[in-house]
Amino acid sequence: MRAIVMREFGGPDVLRLEDVPEPAPRAGHSLVEVSLAGINYADVHVRGDSYLAPVELPYVPGNEVVGTVDGGRRVVGLCRGGGYAERTLLHRRVTWDVPDAISDAQAVALALQGNSAWHLLFTSLRLTEGETVVVPAAAGGVGSLAVQLAAHAGARVIGLAGSPEKRKLAEELGAHAVVDSTAEDLTERILDAAGGPVAAALEMTGGLTFERTLAAVAPRGRLAVYGFAGGDLASVPTRELMTRSITVSGFWLPQLYADRTALPTSMRALFDAVADGTLKPLTGTAYALGEAARAHHELAARTPTGKLALDVAR
Repeated sequence: MRAIVMREFGGPDVLRLEDVPEPAPRAGHSLVEVSLAGINYADVHVRGDSYLAPVELPYVPGNEVVGTVDGGRRVVGLCRGGGYAERTLLHRRVTWDVPDAISDAQAVALALQGNSAWHLLFTSLRLTEGETVVVPAAAGGVGSLAVQLAAHAGARVIGLAGSPEKRKLAEELGAHAVVDSTAEDLTERILDAAGGPVAAALEMTGGLTFERTLAAVAPRGRLAVYGFAGGDLASVPTRELMTRSITVSGFWLPQLYADRTALPTSMRALFDAVADGTLKPLTGTAYALGEAARAHHELAARTPTGKLALDVAR
């Protein structure tokens, strides 16, 4: 079968299309004929050998797919690598039937990014109606979903985005205000947009952006960290956390894979929200399988909007 294989760590060009053996059967897993393989920023960390979990080469990237099992039943699911391929294995605990009302392109946006957005807001931050929350990359994969979910829950959403086009999109998705994420006075802009310190915030860039976002969090507020896309890990200022009684938590979705209720609960909520129109996943470019390197080049440039995927049939 065809798959994208990494035989070394490095830039996008280490992603090469090859013929590889079929996945060997494993207990508790189903063999999926992949239709779409989701592309996530976590895949960039895998490629650059900065992912949270160690990766052994050669390696087939890809942590979420939508496809068919048992001769045609549509499913979406999560995997620990192996997604950028014509066929892969999904553990039955993290595989869900896709409702007829939901397209493949919508479904693939929900497995990793949708579940992350839902649990960041409602498990990590425990966001409640009336609170103000900062959402970074508000036109991106996780961010665009988090904006909608938080707004629908009755929170006031302050989005962060790096271009006028993305800021406009975030407003259209339901953000009450959107500020330039690249601004040196980011803290002051958040405070101005929110009318004061915020109760809750998400953070996925690291470095100065982490520091500037944390500075906008109110005493006894919460901040949930789910990435370091800027490449710089943040130093958590213990004195500042103590003096303002701020809670900073980390989040990594694979920690929930073994939980028997967490992901089924969020997937059901996400499917229902898409079906009733309150959640609209941004479907973006679907690249041919052999265009994985190109997709990663464009993802690194942060030019695309919406969910990127590999169309495995192409």
